[in-house]
Amino acid sequence: MMNRLLGMIYILMKQKTVTAAELAERFEVSVRTIYRDLDTLSAAGIPVYAKKGKNGGICLTEQFVLNKMLLTQEEQQEILSGLISLRETRAEGEENILQKLGEFFRTDPVEWLAIDLSDWSGSRKQLYEDIKNAILARRLIQFDYYGRNGQMSRRTVEPVKLLFKEYTWYLKAFCRERNAWRVFKLFRMKRLEVLDEVFVPQKEYIYEESAPDHPFTLIDIWIDQKEAYRIYDRFEEDEIEVLSDGNFMVHMHASVDDWVYGVILGFGPSAEVISPDAVRQEIRRRILEMAKRY
Repeated sequence: MMNRLLGMIYILMKQKTVTAAELAERFEVSVRTIYRDLDTLSAAGIPVYAKKGKNGGICLTEQFVLNKMLLTQEEQQEILSGLISLRETRAEGEENILQKLGEFFRTDPVEWLAIDLSDWSGSRKQLYEDIKNAILARRLIQFDYYGRNGQMSRRTVEPVKLLFKEYTWYLKAFCRERNAWRVFKLFRMKRLEVLDEVFVPQKEYIYEESAPDHPFTLIDIWIDQKEAYRIYDRFEEDEIEVLSDGNFMVHMHASVDDWVYGVILGFGPSAEVISPDAVRQEIRRRILEMAKRY
């Protein structure tokens, strides 16, 4: 009955006026049942009424529709657009929500954003889908994980959030092996399984973004001008200084780890670390180690 009552409200918001016979046919009940439903809605404070004569039927007062949730037209559009972006993640029930809110607001959403969580090859699409379903259903997941030292271990975790940061996807989860909150890089997760066990979210979890494991360091990197297209792909505009000779000096704020060294080494002979000296020497050490293999 509740679904029928809500459905009647949405229809009235969208069509403004509808006959009892049309509602009865829509919900496969008698006209008498529809009128009883109208009495129920009226008793609940929904301003529904019957209009006689030509083009008559059952209506909602215009004021009720205009005052919906005290949202402006722009705010209604923002909500619908936000739900469209959520739909791209294949969240459960999003189409039904979009349809109902579109009817409620009497407007069509502008589809301005598309989000695809998978990689270009599509090989990791199922991984994102499984993690998303586990988060929504509060189900445990297990996977093999490669740590920074290259060692693999089997983890059982309570997943709570997917996070995209610095060109990479991460999973925030409570790790049962470590009995602590951890952030896992998705590219290091292998052979993931969604378990049947349902978990209760840890109350002490804080959803604010956590600080990095290591403090940020300013790294000055000289880069040849022939790498211009890659520089603007990789770094923010305020990190890039164009030198008088056309080459670049990048002032990068980052946590010094393997990812940073990989970025620098990825420019090959087109880049030179100017400072700090510790990063410069580590890059040199890694280059010498690489040279031993050739």
